[in-house]
Amino acid sequence: MSPPLRRIVAGALLSLVALVTGLLMVTPAQAHGFSSTVYVDVTGDDNGQVRTKLQLEYDLLVVSTADFRHDDPLFRAGTAAFDNGDTPGEVAALNTHADSVVGYVTERFGVTGCTATRAGDFTVGDRDGVPYANLVLDWSCPSSRLSGHELRSGLFPDAEGYVKGTKTIVTYVIDGRSGSAALDANTPSFSTGQSAYQRFWEFFRLGAEHLLGGIDHILFLLALIVGSRRPREIVLAATSFTLAHSVTFILAALGVVDVPARVVEPVIALSIAVVAGWFLWRLWRRGDHAADLASSAGGHFSLDRSGWSRLGVVFCFGLVHGLGFAGALGIDEAWSWTLLWSLLVFNVGIEVVQLALIALVFPLLMVVRKRSRKAGMWASGVVSGGVSIMGLVWFVQRVSGH
Repeated sequence: MSPPLRRIVAGALLSLVALVTGLLMVTPAQAHGFSSTVYVDVTGDDNGQVRTKLQLEYDLLVVSTADFRHDDPLFRAGTAAFDNGDTPGEVAALNTHADSVVGYVTERFGVTGCTATRAGDFTVGDRDGVPYANLVLDWSCPSSRLSGHELRSGLFPDAEGYVKGTKTIVTYVIDGRSGSAALDANTPSFSTGQSAYQRFWEFFRLGAEHLLGGIDHILFLLALIVGSRRPREIVLAATSFTLAHSVTFILAALGVVDVPARVVEPVIALSIAVVAGWFLWRLWRRGDHAADLASSAGGHFSLDRSGWSRLGVVFCFGLVHGLGFAGALGIDEAWSWTLLWSLLVFNVGIEVVQLALIALVFPLLMVVRKRSRKAGMWASGVVSGGVSIMGLVWFVQRVSGH
């Protein structure tokens, strides 16, 4: 490898160390931030009765209800049982303080115009390796509403300071309709009488927001872009990634595949480092021909062994990213056409944003490469080096649990 090229690659890495260090000081190891998902199953009858089965993250429910007051009896009993992995103790803490817990939930979640009563005791189960509290509420409504019932959810708001972003995933069979909805701070309510267009838009928006809000997925995509020489190469890489994550996304969301987040998240971080570092490794190997590698000049296009290997790596890591997308949506129910529709629309939202980012960034990179091959190498090297460093640091943080 020529000395000038060594200086380019080394400089690309060193120039980003300070920037990456600063970013990591404000970027959590879990790149999506600490968020929570509430799951709600809604059914109803012709007599105006509505039943909601809620699943809420146990420790978050306890600290939120107790407002993190260490002298609160629920806080003391609930957190002690949680820390000890004592499921019977967790159940006992909730049922002993049921009025406070139900009061907290019904103040932030409800069916408009209906009155709630608790149906049975609390239970605690496991979901993705995390204890979840199960609460069943029956709602007495004035009459059956053929136009639909309105549900609202403001559970675990950001203002409480315990969590950043809460999604409430609702599935319903009521009012002669069935479907799914996703509620958050931007969309806190919906009607079971919503149109097909409204259902489409909700899950499309959720998919788009997830990709835009997940810096790890964006950096992975950026690594694909800067490591591609020509439009056809980025199309092949993006298609490989899309096919892979679509398969595992649907299988995982339907409960066919179940991989814990503690495994998925570190591998996603490692994928960022590997794919970004792949371009630097190719630069290092090509030596004096590295400028041709970084160039987007025309001519006959074909993939060499390294190119095909890169596609294989992208596909494998795409499978893991699909598990991450499914975990964000948080649905793991049995097969249904309604659920499949929601999953596919969520995926469409992801893909539209992905294509938009490619259409925005790749042409700019091509312009730089055509004007100056050396500048193209510097730009690609700096971006690849920074992304690779961030991926490695995230990997270490996620494996160590920090």
